[in-house]
Amino acid sequence: MTDKNYKRYTITSALPYANGPLHIGHLAGAYLPADIYVRHLRLQKKDVVYVCGSDEHGAAITIKAKKEGTTPQAIIDQYHGQIKKSFEDFGIAFDIYHRTSSPIHHDLSKEFFLNLYEKDEFIEKFSDQYYDEEYQQFLADRYIIGTCPNCGNDNAYGDQCEKCGTSLSPTDLVNPRSTLSGNFPVLKPTKHWYLPLDKYQPWLEEWLLEGKKAIWKTNVYGQCSSWLKQGLQPRSMTRDLDWGIDVPLMEAEGKKLYVWMDAPIGYISATKQWAIDHHKDWQLYWKKQENEADNSCLIHFIGKDNIVFHCITFPSILHAHGDYILPTHVPANEFLNLEGDKLSTSRNHAVWLHEYLEEFPSKQDELRYVLTSIMPETSDSEFTWKDYQARVNNELVAILGNFINRVMILMHKYYDGKTLGAQTLKDEAVYKQIGQAYDDVEAYLKDFKFRSAIASVMDVARLGNRYLTENEPWKTFKESPEAAREVLQNCLHIIAHLATLSQAFLPHSSKKMFGMLNLDREILSYDEEIFFADGHQLKPATLLFEKVEDEQVERQLAKLVAKKEEALANVIVEAIPAKTNVTFDDFVGLDIRTGTILSAQKVAKTKKLLKLTVDTGIDHRTVVSGIAEFFEPESIVGQQVSILINLEPREIKGILSQGMILMAENSDGKLTFVAPKENFAAGSVIR
Repeated sequence: MTDKNYKRYTITSALPYANGPLHIGHLAGAYLPADIYVRHLRLQKKDVVYVCGSDEHGAAITIKAKKEGTTPQAIIDQYHGQIKKSFEDFGIAFDIYHRTSSPIHHDLSKEFFLNLYEKDEFIEKFSDQYYDEEYQQFLADRYIIGTCPNCGNDNAYGDQCEKCGTSLSPTDLVNPRSTLSGNFPVLKPTKHWYLPLDKYQPWLEEWLLEGKKAIWKTNVYGQCSSWLKQGLQPRSMTRDLDWGIDVPLMEAEGKKLYVWMDAPIGYISATKQWAIDHHKDWQLYWKKQENEADNSCLIHFIGKDNIVFHCITFPSILHAHGDYILPTHVPANEFLNLEGDKLSTSRNHAVWLHEYLEEFPSKQDELRYVLTSIMPETSDSEFTWKDYQARVNNELVAILGNFINRVMILMHKYYDGKTLGAQTLKDEAVYKQIGQAYDDVEAYLKDFKFRSAIASVMDVARLGNRYLTENEPWKTFKESPEAAREVLQNCLHIIAHLATLSQAFLPHSSKKMFGMLNLDREILSYDEEIFFADGHQLKPATLLFEKVEDEQVERQLAKLVAKKEEALANVIVEAIPAKTNVTFDDFVGLDIRTGTILSAQKVAKTKKLLKLTVDTGIDHRTVVSGIAEFFEPESIVGQQVSILINLEPREIKGILSQGMILMAENSDGKLTFVAPKENFAAGSVIR
């Protein structure tokens, strides 16, 4: 982050789709880091507005409604309420949690579109787009799945591959199919309005590649650089849909705004609503000011799958409009995994926030601490219940909670919980170390290094334990009660600093600490000196944290297993719809044989591909197969397979591939071989 001292800050977190509940991956990606950062700014008495809201448009909503046999409105009402309550119960400190279905948002989104339209920024053109003949409708990006041309993922969407993160257009997909009917869609002409991202590429390269290299996170900058190097293409800002914001043109009846045009505008409409509610001027937080130094600092907290939209698409829209500030930072996080596997909504493999809060109603800070400690800042990380238990028991309970409990009990035991004399921290070495902790937390948060920042706070607790143990006031009390009192009162100052430092990270526990210290204010700013008056009465000691027991962990692990079994039992519900019928002649034209893998090796400079030599019973041939994610080369030598041998040869990464290995794929994308149970001779015909 730059050292510029901004007058105000506009902070956003990615708008969650209102088509399902929140899980811990969402928290770790976009909401907890933003919440910590905002609380930190407020402690510094900065002018900050933190906005978010439900993203209630787009194909994901209508797909959910179709699956559940209900309406999009019913879906968004249900999940908006649930998501909003989960955030409130967890304690995410939004200034407003809004909705993109609100009239103020619809009006502003149309205003943006018309602004660009009247400036001739859009390219109007007819193009061939996919159409489902059975359902008689054009297919928006999320209604089309197919094979990603970049990584080979067979379930990539028409706008993005969620496995490798590549931004796509529907026509980029290999073997596209409709999510409605399962059929191969046909191409039909339709008119849409395109944002000419290629026109803005020179500006983006100057603003982003030259201007952000030194200050943006490497994972964010690297993705942006890669996209720009590939060359940008115009992107349609309208869709043929029956749910969303109407395109405000007479000639565009029945068309809606692309969700990635309207959703980021939701940050602005939420700010407008907040400003109306609190008698503020929203333009100070979004519009360019006459003096550039008065501009707000705009920061988007998102997950890595939204980088392209927040770093390229939305800035291009703002730039084309001309009146709005651009993002100063986009500190996107990577993905959080769970118990050795990817978080998956479709498989119900997740720790859902509302369920956690029901089962651990007073353990918000425990989850905040663990997720901050493992936050996926520049690479994917993993949550496990055993690690959760270890961090709570061995760090929060044994280090932070234990130090505070020992000090408070000794103060009440020896001095009736009262301080003596006007007290400030008298140990110079301790004072300096705590001062360094404040500096470290400030520096780490400026660079969005939340893991290092929370570690610095915990180091102050370690300092307190070490100081208390080394000075042994329980031993010196009999000989010198004054010396013991000074040690314990110095420890009270350490606790007060811990309470202050932990406010952004552990807000509920911080309040408890201030409560035990009986300080007048629940919140002390970083720049306020901590002072205990003569005769100050402390409140009784209370436990900050309780241990997580083995039974609780086993119960959560059992839940995950049960969810996995349930998902497997219901896998037919999630199955891809059948493709269109083929004739018997079409089928018998496929020559599928049993084969044996003789050798396997990874294809250089790829993550997905293996080069296989297969004994087909007819010959030994080379096949390039995208299975390297699931199998080590040496483990599959000797494996019997089913191989399509009369597939037209195709060159892949400079290797001529002469066939296709048949694989079964589950709903999570995991592959397994389709092979005979018994050992059949290579070349046996599969009928």
